[in-house]
Amino acid sequence: MSGSSLDGLDIAFVEFDETGGKWNYNIKAAACYNYNEDWINKLKTATELSAYDYQLLHTSYGKYIGEQVNKFIEANELHHQVQLICSHGHTTFHVPALGMTGQIGDGATIAATTEINVVSDLRALDVAFGGQGAPIVPIGEKLLLNEYDFCLNLGGIANISYNKADGYIAFDVCAANRVLNMLSHKEGKEYDENGALAAAGKTDTALLTKLNSLDYYKKPFPKSLANSFGIEEVFPIIEEANLTTANALRTYVEHIVLQLGYSIQTLQTNPSTPRKLLVTGGGAFNTFLVKKLQDAVSTLNVEVIVPDATLINYKEALVMALIGVLRWREEYNVLHSVTGAKRSSIGGAVWIGQEA
Repeated sequence: MSGSSLDGLDIAFVEFDETGGKWNYNIKAAACYNYNEDWINKLKTATELSAYDYQLLHTSYGKYIGEQVNKFIEANELHHQVQLICSHGHTTFHVPALGMTGQIGDGATIAATTEINVVSDLRALDVAFGGQGAPIVPIGEKLLLNEYDFCLNLGGIANISYNKADGYIAFDVCAANRVLNMLSHKEGKEYDENGALAAAGKTDTALLTKLNSLDYYKKPFPKSLANSFGIEEVFPIIEEANLTTANALRTYVEHIVLQLGYSIQTLQTNPSTPRKLLVTGGGAFNTFLVKKLQDAVSTLNVEVIVPDATLINYKEALVMALIGVLRWREEYNVLHSVTGAKRSSIGGAVWIGQEA
């Protein structure tokens, strides 16, 4: 899994057990292989390439993924144990309204590089059926983490899902770590550790009001965001405000918390019922952000739960593994109640890398 925060390639080796429709999982090994500056720049600028150079990047990134998987297998002594690779790739273009989504990282090249069977192109069929192609993680939350009412991923983009009695609802809420990290880079930091910079800043009401008035927040779900939302729409608005980095970070943390609070309030039908909110993704380590979130949702009778570091870091990679297994079994792995497609689907292209 490669997320919009561009921190690196998450790889998890997972074993699943399914008995009578009940799924269990065991993350036996996991690692994040950080991108070097060259790969960060390549992925950042992928949408600016010519069609020819874009296709070359698609295959070269597939080779890179395959090489990292081989490295992971070697490091964890998993030879002959990995039966299937499911690769999300890295999202570049995402325009579901026009029936298109794009993730680079050629599945055929991954299969050839590893000589292991591969599932890739996970979102394309849902988009073809009229869906958003996102979020796709709720299938994993439904089958693996259904003891939680809400699941929140604080990655480059914050997305939330709600476990309703009659089905899952999920959508992208707002840009999150991608914007926070861009602000932190201005101070020479990769990210705002524990939210310390934001905690030292002050909220700028004028900027907060401007951010909260963005058109995306007025749209009904299902809805999804491309990486460009944070980069091309949100960040320039923050830059125009000409604030100190600390004040900009504080204001954007408040913005994230407000949008999450609005979303939970909209989803929750009976606030008198206590509910649990699982928080994963890199933002779960931002203790200032998490505390502000807990303060905001406590009035809605919602308890914020931050799990162990393995699940925080690798929940999305875990779910990609499950999506691959479901595809291999030819079972639904994308929920139309989440994406808005005309029906649920069995998404993913299969590449047979293993020798017959």
